[in-house]
Amino acid sequence: MIDISKSNVTSGIVWNTLEKLSVKITQFIIGIILARLLLPEDYGLIGMIAIFIAISQTFVDSGMGSGLIQKQNRSTLDYSTVFVFNFIVSSTFYFLLFISAPYIADFYNTPELKLITRIVGINLIINSFALVQRSIIMIALDFKKLAKINIISVILSGIIAVYFAYSGYGVWSLVIQTLISSITSTILLWYFSKWKPSVVFSNKSFKDLFGFGSKLLLAGIYAKTLQNIYNISIGKKYSADDLGFYTQGKQLAEVSSGTISSILQQVTFPVLSSLQADKEKMILVYKRLIKMTAFLIFPVMITLAVLSNPLIELLLGEKWLRTIPLLQWMCFARIFYPLSILNLNILKANGRSDLFLKVDILKAPIIILALIITIPISVEAIVIGQVISTFISYLINSFYSRKLYGYGAISQFKDIWLMIISSVITGLITYFIIIIINSLVLKLVIGFGVSIIIYFLISNLFKIQEIQEIKSLFLKKH
Repeated sequence: MIDISKSNVTSGIVWNTLEKLSVKITQFIIGIILARLLLPEDYGLIGMIAIFIAISQTFVDSGMGSGLIQKQNRSTLDYSTVFVFNFIVSSTFYFLLFISAPYIADFYNTPELKLITRIVGINLIINSFALVQRSIIMIALDFKKLAKINIISVILSGIIAVYFAYSGYGVWSLVIQTLISSITSTILLWYFSKWKPSVVFSNKSFKDLFGFGSKLLLAGIYAKTLQNIYNISIGKKYSADDLGFYTQGKQLAEVSSGTISSILQQVTFPVLSSLQADKEKMILVYKRLIKMTAFLIFPVMITLAVLSNPLIELLLGEKWLRTIPLLQWMCFARIFYPLSILNLNILKANGRSDLFLKVDILKAPIIILALIITIPISVEAIVIGQVISTFISYLINSFYSRKLYGYGAISQFKDIWLMIISSVITGLITYFIIIIINSLVLKLVIGFGVSIIIYFLISNLFKIQEIQEIKSLFLKKH
């Protein structure tokens, strides 16, 4: 069992955030270059097929990777069984995507999607070769190694994509980027994990792992469908340009929210899984994670919303100005997402994939209702609907946290309300400062700088515990 202390949890969140940020910052820089070279329509075309790729990838995983992480006594036979299963399922779903490509193109009335779907779908087979290796590294809690793999694949695929975009290949630059990224990360995962598969399949291992993973599979299909149903709706109702603006706004919002969510998914699940036998310690760690996550995510997302105008106008250019209101609302739509991840991960870590699925199903009517109401209005209305539905989803996700561990939404708000107030005050002060500045560069530089200083000053004033922990951590490291 891994010994998890309060300082270890804080250190894991902070330092894994810093490592993950290096990947996201690189993606952000490459994304800016590509956005200046490409058109919104190019991003819209990729967005149209996102749901088909996402659902297929969910079937490939089938919760088996999570099953390996959650299981306490794993064997080489378990690993090989998952590897063989992933390859068979990925090949099957690539075949289905291949023959479905013409129908997907017809659905959107966009002929070029036929070939795009068939090429992008190859990622399914490539990624299936890396799932077990990735799980092994996560079980070892070696997130630094994962960061190295990610940064290398992001840089290499990004450089190649920029070259093709500059050479006029349009949407194919994005297609090539996904392929190079998958190939590079798979090769590196094989190199770093040291585990090599054998073509062995155990029915017993499969039943054990799939018994846990099957409910995560259903939850994953459901979640991916709801996450990407916006792409289908916007792509069908509006244009590829509109979907491109929406996609870009979502990507920018996820530079911060997505980073923290990704870290939480990678770090907290194996950590909480390792504490299954010590419920008291698990709940203590869980509470610390909630508070540290809120301390990081609220000021970042509010500041990003405040600075979205100069950010997009300066970095992406005038052709992307329609993304500004979408990004602003998207920041608020994503602000509670990392907390939702934590509330779901504690269920998954305790082997309660049945509740994980049940909670996800409960959210469906709210999300679908919001979409039905907003889709006839505008793309901006759709994103505003997401703000409401994601907050309600957070409340639903925290229901079993209260029932099983006595730490639901109300208790969580009691722990984080000072952070919310500090973030709002920081956002307001930053907004009133940047409106008197004319230069876009100064708006960004001063805006980010002021927001950091103000938030830390207010946190000290309110005696928020997390600021003291971070200061102690940095003093210890230096």
